[in-house]
Parts: sequence; structure tokens; C-alpha cells
Amino acid sequence: MSDATDPWLIVGLGNPGPDYAANRHNVGFMVADLLATRIGGKFKRAQKAQAQVVEGRVGPPGPGSRRVILVKPMSYMNLSGGPVTALRDFYKVPTDHVVAVHDELDVDYGMLRLKLGGGDNGHNGLKSMTKAMGPDYHRVRFGIGRPPGRMQVADFVLKDFSSTERKELAFLVDRSADAVECLLAEGLERAQSAYNS
Repeated sequence: MSDATDPWLIVGLGNPGPDYAANRHNVGFMVADLLATRIGGKFKRAQKAQAQVVEGRVGPPGPGSRRVILVKPMSYMNLSGGPVTALRDFYKVPTDHVVAVHDELDVDYGMLRLKLGGGDNGHNGLKSMTKAMGPDYHRVRFGIGRPPGRMQVADFVLKDFSSTERKELAFLVDRSADAVECLLAEGLERAQSAYNS
């Protein structure tokens, strides 16, 4: 069982490369980038996995701060489980201290849902992580809503946020980063009551 001194692995899910940077599917990367800025770190290539990492601490100085490893897998979404599991093992992180930040089709745009465990709901990044290490990790689900009309899901998630969505995006990414910090500092129930919408 994990304890307060164990590190946390915060995984922003997305696809590497500039072509994907502003896609809905890459909102996990956006949140990870903001968290890296907050802890004053820059992403560097991981030695032990196909990923970029930043190490640091979140929360107030002292016993309330938490050691974190921020991760952006560079393996493409559907292979995220390999790099995440390698880093979990290398840093000796309990699975319940792993947090996946990802886009969620079944949650309206801009809404957040935090939970521990559960299914993958067709999300290839979660599917890969669950296959590699089981389902018992935290998820911060960033709502992107369903595709309009007959648009295919794959096309929708690999499109950039619309101009209307982009007006709120920076605020929503900021709120998601706050939710991750709250989860680490105060636990799942407190974070759910503050951020689940």
C-alpha cells in the first residue's frame, strides 16, 4: 500500500510531434506542460523509457509537498502503457499514485471528472495503460464532448479545438492542473467535490 512519502507519476496522454500539438486528444500534454511550468521544470528525454519527464515537487514547502514525476509518453497514444509502466517501476511508484490526464468523449466540453480505476471507455491511451499495469490508477478526465453529426470519433479527437472552445481552453487547462494538485495534496474525495462538474 502506498504512503504519503511515495512519489506520484502524473501522465499527460497525447501524441508526440507538432502535427498533434493542438488536438483534442493532446489535452493531457497541455496539462502536463502547465504543471511543468508551475514546478519550474523543463521536459527532458527519459533515460529509461520512450517518454519525456520532469521531476519536482507540488504543493506548499514542507510536509505538505509531494514529489512528482511528470510524464509525456513519446510512443503515440495507443502504446502509452509501455513507457508509463517502465517509469512507474523505475521510480518505484505504487499504481494508485499514477494519474492519467486525458480527453474524455462522454463528458461535456470543459467539464472535469476525477476517479480511481474503471474502464477505458474506448480510449486507446487508457487501454494501453490498463493492459500494462491494471486499472487501479487515477484518472483526470477532461471533457471534450461527442463529435458533431456523423463525424468519426477518430477524426474528432485528432482535430484541433474549435475557435469557440479555444476561448476557454487556457482557463480549463489551468483548472485541470489545479485538480491534479488538489488530488495529490488532499486526496480523491476532496478533489472530486471541488472539481467534478
